[in-house]
Amino acid sequence: MNSTLNTDLIENFTYDEITPGQSARLLRTLSLADIAAFAAVSGDTNPAHLDAEFANDTLYHGVIAHGMWGGALISALLGTQFPGSGTIYQDQVLHFTKPVRVGDTLTVTVTVLSKDDAHQSVELDCQVLNQKGERVLHGTARVLAPRVKVRLPRVHAPQISLFDPQARFRDLLALSAGMAAVRCAVVHPCDVGSLSGAMDSARHGLIVPVLIGPEVRIRHLAKEAGIDLAGVEIISVPHSHAAAEKAADMAAKGEVEVLMKGSLHTDELIVAVLARAELRTGRRMSHVFRFDVPLYSKPLLITDAALNIRPSLKEKADIIQNAIDFARILGVATPKVAILSAVETVNPNIPSTLDAAALCKMADRGQITGGVLDGPLAFDNAISAQAARIKNIESKVAGNADILAVPDLESGNMLAKQLEYLAGASGAGLVLGARVPIALTSRADGPLNRVASALLAQLAAHNARRDQPRDVW
Repeated sequence: MNSTLNTDLIENFTYDEITPGQSARLLRTLSLADIAAFAAVSGDTNPAHLDAEFANDTLYHGVIAHGMWGGALISALLGTQFPGSGTIYQDQVLHFTKPVRVGDTLTVTVTVLSKDDAHQSVELDCQVLNQKGERVLHGTARVLAPRVKVRLPRVHAPQISLFDPQARFRDLLALSAGMAAVRCAVVHPCDVGSLSGAMDSARHGLIVPVLIGPEVRIRHLAKEAGIDLAGVEIISVPHSHAAAEKAADMAAKGEVEVLMKGSLHTDELIVAVLARAELRTGRRMSHVFRFDVPLYSKPLLITDAALNIRPSLKEKADIIQNAIDFARILGVATPKVAILSAVETVNPNIPSTLDAAALCKMADRGQITGGVLDGPLAFDNAISAQAARIKNIESKVAGNADILAVPDLESGNMLAKQLEYLAGASGAGLVLGARVPIALTSRADGPLNRVASALLAQLAAHNARRDQPRDVW
């Protein structure tokens, strides 16, 4: 008798219902996500399973599944189908005979060999075959079979969201492959985070740092933190205001292509930049965050969450244009811009909905170019296609946004920090709209965030080189 359960109910087999020769089976196809999930749960990060380059040089010449993944399938069959709910493992013997590769479909079969009435235990033969009929795993299992009959709603496996910040970081670094490091003024790097972030960026070949600040203090900090400053140019100035002035002056003279904020207030640096007419453009300066969000399928830009407190309609047009231009530098041919508000309909009592409608019309008339705009959109239908469908929103942007344009700094800043601290997103920040890009980081940012911000600045600087004469940076 064969037992294969595919209903919405799980019904077990009690010891009394089980007879020798009775069997059950399940099918499963191995994916890369299965390998990654098993590694995440088990902690087994053997590169033979996760690193294709390394695996190519092993005995099996390619990535293979963890051996115990096949064992876990046997356990799943015993625990959920036959004998099912209430089964208790006593013993399992496994023999591994062939590797399992991505795309292989396994048929897992367990067959009753014998019963032990004294202990209510059952011995089962376990066989795992691939789609070619080759045996990849076999052995025997001994279990205590259920004594009580149960019929329960089938419990669906929890969803696992796999997010590898290091892998996303490597993908980001790949955008600058082959690009030369850019000369960067690091403004007042007088805490460990900003100094180490600058030097980490240098080690990745993104920038050639010029440290501007009190030299004695910087060197003392480096010595305490074990940061090597050999060969690094340091321009000594007495305090943060002087550091900002000097950095802006160097940028205005073309001596550096990028500015990087250290341990000073953002206002100090921005005011110094705005004071140099040579660094101004006809466009409003604005900040853009780039986030890798675990539950979103692609990088997400948020603007403006750090610079413009309560932007006017004209300033919002500049903010959005800056973000579109930068998204194109990142490789998005036609960025989709969701203009956020609390609702997705125009409401005269909510000014941000009026601005959103006007901005969309400005894009229709060519006053904002290079992207597709829609708004007002609430956050849910901006990033969720399902939410957009439920609300009957027909849009090329809804559920697939590349850029989220927020109503004001308060909402944008809260959104950005919620993504980082509640959703596990990893982010980087850049100020656009001046003649040079400004890598803008927070004191709470970690090393990867700071290096990512430097990389964004490097990309923007190289784009400015190609687009001489420079209109915006």
